[in-house]
Amino acid sequence: MSNAIAMTMAPPHSESATRLDLPATDESTTTTATATEEHGTCPPPTQTTIPPNILSSPIETNKQITKGVLRAKLSKRRHLVLPRVISPSYLDELMPPIVTTLFEPQTVTYNGGVANIKNWKISCYLEVMEGGIPCTNPHGGLKNHCWELLETCNDLFARWYRQQHACNDRNTSTYKTDENDNPIVSRIMTFMTRYTPAPDENALLKHVDGAGKVDGSVVLALPVDRWTASAEENSFEGHGGGLTFWDGRMQRNAESGKREVEEIKYDTRSGDLAFIDRAVWHQANPITRGTRWALVIFYKVER
Repeated sequence: MSNAIAMTMAPPHSESATRLDLPATDESTTTTATATEEHGTCPPPTQTTIPPNILSSPIETNKQITKGVLRAKLSKRRHLVLPRVISPSYLDELMPPIVTTLFEPQTVTYNGGVANIKNWKISCYLEVMEGGIPCTNPHGGLKNHCWELLETCNDLFARWYRQQHACNDRNTSTYKTDENDNPIVSRIMTFMTRYTPAPDENALLKHVDGAGKVDGSVVLALPVDRWTASAEENSFEGHGGGLTFWDGRMQRNAESGKREVEEIKYDTRSGDLAFIDRAVWHQANPITRGTRWALVIFYKVER
């Protein structure tokens, strides 16, 4: 679900997918990329508060993060996936210009590949790392269109990170804070991905974000495209999708007898948000029909 180097591990213990109902950079040095045209870079608007229509329920979201982190820590998990944090109605209003005009996938070539795919060509980069990694021409127009959403994700990630790292050792819990005692975070790479059933476009298999060199990330499930074709044609319902994590307690594999990290699957839908700590293994599961959209942000926590 995010661009990063993928590594092979022994098959872990498997669990059935978790349906979320109401109460996820490569390390290579090659960064060549092409895009269809130069993109606008006019400055985005200044935002000081989250617009009220973006979150499904601001009060419920805070409760979900608090309770979710507690449950995750009890299970020794360093990720959290929450349902409908971002309002599906808001995303339905945001998506039409994206799928009809703004989304322009950029081809990025990596040494070693992204999850074994050398030429990654299904993502459009809104923000890139210093030095133009993984490409030198991020899409300013798409960034401006999504600005309120990006700033909202910053706030949510900071809240989650603060609780996830509370009471940890000093090396991981000491960071600069804002006036609300939340960590000061910054986006270091942001991209939008459109998965299709085509080879090398249907999934992003097992990987860690940013080759483990980012402090954390978020993955937001976006709506099924109902604007360039019918929802029935573009839906991947019943044909894969969602996220898988390898995280948490060690469990014994019934077949091999080996102790392996727990495998957790989530059947994500529009507005579902995944918070991922540094170097947590995960993947965007393959689809066999339709299209699947996701927004991914890599974060740095200021120290």
